[in-house]
This record gives sequence, C-alpha cells and structure tokens, in this order.
Amino acid sequence: MVHGFVTCGPNEALVVSGCCHSKPLLVPGGRAFVWPFVQQVQRISLNTMTLIVESPKVYTNQGVAISVTGIAQVKIQGQNEEMLMMACQQFLGKTDEQIRKVALETLEGHQRAIMGTMSVEEIYKDRKKFSKQVFEVASSDLVNMGITVVSYTIKDIRDEEGYLRALGMARTAEVKRDARIGEAEARRDATIREALAEEERMAARYLNDIDIAHSLRDFELKKASFDLEVQTKKAEAELAFELQAAKTRQRIKEEQMHIKVIERAQAIQVEEQEIMRRSKELEAIIRQPAEAERFRLEKLAEANRNRCILEAQADAEALRVKGEAMAYAIEAKAKAEAEQMAKKADAWREYKDAALVDMVLDTMPKIVAEVAAPLTQTKRIVMVSSGDGEIGAAKMAGEVLSIVAKVPEVVKQMTGVDITKVHPRTSW
Repeated sequence: MVHGFVTCGPNEALVVSGCCHSKPLLVPGGRAFVWPFVQQVQRISLNTMTLIVESPKVYTNQGVAISVTGIAQVKIQGQNEEMLMMACQQFLGKTDEQIRKVALETLEGHQRAIMGTMSVEEIYKDRKKFSKQVFEVASSDLVNMGITVVSYTIKDIRDEEGYLRALGMARTAEVKRDARIGEAEARRDATIREALAEEERMAARYLNDIDIAHSLRDFELKKASFDLEVQTKKAEAELAFELQAAKTRQRIKEEQMHIKVIERAQAIQVEEQEIMRRSKELEAIIRQPAEAERFRLEKLAEANRNRCILEAQADAEALRVKGEAMAYAIEAKAKAEAEQMAKKADAWREYKDAALVDMVLDTMPKIVAEVAAPLTQTKRIVMVSSGDGEIGAAKMAGEVLSIVAKVPEVVKQMTGVDITKVHPRTSW
C-alpha cells in the first residue's frame, strides 16, 4: 500500500479515494498526500494512443466494396475534470491496451457507418470531408468516455475489384491529355512569338531600307535640281554676248533641258518604282514570293506600256506634222491646179469652139495610138484580099484612119459640137 506524498508525471493522473473525500480527488500531473489505511491512490495514463482503424470490404452507397485504413490519435483528457472523471469511471483499473481496444472499436464502427453513406468517388477525391465526418461523429461518442480524438486521417483506400485503379487510370489519362495539350499550346505560343519577333525584325529592316531609299531619292532630286540651275546659269553666262543667236540657242537649250528634266523625272519615277519593287521583293522573300514576281512583271509591263505609249505619241506627232505638211502641199497644188483650170475656163469662154477643136486635135494622136494599140501586141497578121482596092500595109492604115474619121461624129453626139464646121480664129 502506498501512502504519504505520492507524485505523478504530466502524462498521468492520480486518483485518490477514501476517507476525507466525498468523491475521488483527481490530480493530473502533480502530487497528493495519501493517508495510509484510510485512503487509496490509483493511476490513469494520459498518454496519446495511436489507433490504426481498419474497415475491410465495406460497401459504399453505390454498392462497391472498398477497404479504408485510418490513423487516429486519442487520449484521455486530463485538463477537463469532468471528462477525466468520466474516464476514471470507464477505464480506471484497466490497462492501456484495453482502453485502446474500446476506442478502436468505437472509431471502426463510426468509420464503417460513414463509408456506407458516401460514394467511392467522394471518399477517394474528398478525403478531408470523409475524415472530418468520422472525426466529428467519433468525437461525440468518445467524449462521453472522457477520451478526446486529437486527430484522424485516412492512411489508405483500396479495393479488390479494380474500381479505384480504373478511376486512377481515367484521371491519369486526363492529366496526360491535359499535359499534351499544354505542351502543344506552349509550343504553339512559342512558335507564334518567334514568328512575331521575326516579323517585327523584318519590318524594322524594311522600314530602314525604305528610309535609306527615300533619302537617296531626295539627294538625287536635289542634285538634279542644283545641276540644272548650274548648267542654266553657265549657259546664260557663256552665251550672253551673242544676243540674237543666244535667244535662239537659249530656246533650244531650254527645250533640251526640259526634255532632260522630263527624262530625269521619268528616270526618278522608274527608280522609285524599282525601289518599291525591291522593297516588295524583300518582303516577298519571307512571305509572298509569287506576289513579288507578279508585282515585278506588272511594273515591267506598265513601264513597257508607258514606253509604247510615249513612242506611239511621238509617232502620232510625227505623222501629224507630216500630214499637215502634205495637206499644205496638196492644198497649194490644188490651188495651183484650180487657178490653172480657172485660166483654162476663161480661155474656153473666150475662144469657145476653137479651143474645143484645139483640145480635140491635141487629143487625136492619143486616140489614134489607143486604136492602134492592139496591133502592137500582134505577133503575126495574115491578110486575105479579093484583089479590089488597097492591100497590105496601106489597107491596114486605111482601116485605122477610117476608125479615126468617126471620131468627129462621136464628139458631136457627146458634146453637140460639129468640129468639122469650126474655123479657128485668125489670132491663132
């Protein structure tokens, strides 16, 4: 029998009962005086007990059998006198193993009950919710025994039918799919960013080339303008002493300079078009080579068309000038012929029939030549005569003259003038 001063560590409590105490004296982690023979002292452990709560093959609300292993930390509450009293009433005199068995069976029952109200997916995916429910339900019962549940967690969830493995495979497939998608999107974004960076670099390069081309064009334009002014002043200084000739030469020079300016302007335009073409061609090396080729061909075709137009305009101008000269010559010739015809008309009005006879006589040899023309084309002539009259060449000449003798009758029928009765004036 223990008596006198009795002490205990912080992990246990003293329970003194007997004389002088209407109810047991509870001393958690301290000392007490025990009278011999009239008082009794007992000890109760306050150590934390680790419980492995196993619930094999419990059917969930879906009818799937799974096994759950939980880890619980429990201890007899020594800070609360009421709970410590209830623990003394329940477990005083029992070993730690017996106390652990009571708490374990209580937790196993509540764990199985909670498993039956939840689905496999809820237990598997939301373990915190399951642990919380088991903790709350088990704590309400164990408190009545003076035991506090310090913590409860799920250690393992398994099944023998492969249900959880199927869920894991599905989730694994989803994760792998999301990973592949994420990787593809990352590669796509990287490629897009690289393309954008390259595009910005090329755009900056093109802008720089365009600025250089613009500066070169401005320099050429100003230089051409300065050259024009210098050449003009020089020509004026050199040709100032020749006033009359200088005026003519100056006009010629101005026209030449105007032509040069036009040619230079056209050359500048061609250069600008070439610069634009080169810029587009540089751009097309990366993006649109076919479009650049088309653009170059269009520009060449346009330049060729402009050249053809200018050549056609020059030819048209030359034809116009030539036509005007020919028209002037024809006009002058027509005026001369009209004047000659007018003089002839005046002469005919003055001499009347005599002039007509004179014209007929001038035309007579031509008529005779036309009548005899078929004979000049004859290679051989065979003449047959009865012996009366002329024969040979005389006969042939007579035939021609007989045709010519009919000319006055034809003239009379056509003009009404009998040339055989017209006598020329003595002035002839």
